[in-house]
Amino acid sequence: MSNETVYDLVVIGGGPGGYVGAIRAGQLGKKVACVEKHKLGGVCLNYGCIPTKALLKVAEFYSDMNHKAGDWGINAGDTSYNWEKIIGRSRTVAGGMNKGISFLLKKNNVDHVAGTARILNANVNGKPCKVEVTDSDGKKSTLTSKNILITTGAEARQLPGLPFDGDKILNAKDAMTTLDQAKELVIVGSGAIGMEFAYIYNAFGTKVTIIEMLDHLLPIEDHDVSNAIEKEYRREKIKFKLKSKTLKIEKTDAGVEVHVAPLSDESKVEIIKADKVLVAIGVVGRYDGLFSEAVGIKTDRGAIVVDKATYETDAKGIYAAGDVIGPPWLAHVASEEAINAVETMFDHKIHPIDYGAIPGCTYCVPQVASMGKTEQALKEAGLKVGVDYNVGKFPFAASGKAQAGGHAEGFVKIISCVKYGEILGVHMIGDHVTELLAEMGLAKRLEATVDEVISTMHAHPTMSEAVHEAALGTQGRAIHF
Repeated sequence: MSNETVYDLVVIGGGPGGYVGAIRAGQLGKKVACVEKHKLGGVCLNYGCIPTKALLKVAEFYSDMNHKAGDWGINAGDTSYNWEKIIGRSRTVAGGMNKGISFLLKKNNVDHVAGTARILNANVNGKPCKVEVTDSDGKKSTLTSKNILITTGAEARQLPGLPFDGDKILNAKDAMTTLDQAKELVIVGSGAIGMEFAYIYNAFGTKVTIIEMLDHLLPIEDHDVSNAIEKEYRREKIKFKLKSKTLKIEKTDAGVEVHVAPLSDESKVEIIKADKVLVAIGVVGRYDGLFSEAVGIKTDRGAIVVDKATYETDAKGIYAAGDVIGPPWLAHVASEEAINAVETMFDHKIHPIDYGAIPGCTYCVPQVASMGKTEQALKEAGLKVGVDYNVGKFPFAASGKAQAGGHAEGFVKIISCVKYGEILGVHMIGDHVTELLAEMGLAKRLEATVDEVISTMHAHPTMSEAVHEAALGTQGRAIHF
């Protein structure tokens, strides 16, 4: 590559926002470079979404062999596992996907530039942006473009004064790659990351304790879902302390000592001893060192500020999308934002994202999937059930397919507007419910009513029948419950 190369778009970051945005620009016939300093696919593919699902699949299979095989007529005998092979398989899956991203970039004529990017200037007075890239050997090159798309993602938020060490104080990446399985693990935070790792480690015999400041596990979910997952985790003997604060963590020769107290009285300190602690308290945008002093980019609470209609920052020609611009920190949101940013900058018609209907999924067992308003949010807004909104709820215990599959825990809950039948919220917990959510996302996008969901024939026997029954339930018409 020459010392300076001119592009229509330079994408900084090769995760689910970056590589998708770069491919879309390539499809539009633009000359594109995608700069990534680590591995293509970003955190999601390499140390997040994909490898954790590989671990969860093995954990669920192992749990079924131990707890359900006999009931299913399978004489499994004594089962054992190889932790190193389990971790190794998840890395192999991620590695294969990483190679796939490289192929897709080449297919769409996108140049992959390996190195660390630094933006030297914005697009001012017709002067194009310049991006300096430093490779692993320290060699520098310059990319010139009218447009830059920042998709550098986010990194795990640390507890104040307590950096991750990869040994006793873990982030998610550490938790999914360590070959030293903890016998006892404390998890700080009960969002999707904390809940998924709680299930994985518990399935393989680790004693897990979750610390959560709010009053429910998965606190952003509908309370019916949170209550249900708490019941399931108690059954699995996963301990959790709600409305509790982690005061400090001390490393010892044996492991860690986590000092915890109820929010109501921080003098009542309990010390929990464990081998390791996983800190899963959220993420913060990653953009340190990305901008030269000549580039003024507005940020707010660890995120780059953009116009959500165009995704352009306050620096002309510089756009941003995905985790780096703040919540919701989800791979599918990053991809859609990046596509819209690219289509906007190249004057292509876009379909704006409905941020009120973002699908959210947690892949613990049972899985959790949701979209739209929770019932508690409606109540806090002064709405009343039966007057302003209706609720339809169908338990998988009444589903023939769920019973046949041996996973009948959970339910589908649909909240609809009384006046118009509009779908306000959908909340599911159960076996692979993350695969059921897209139907309701499409219904919401097309402004379908519960009547239209009801009149849509659902095949029997399927798990999706629970969606149909929950829609019927909003009108008191459920057939099988």
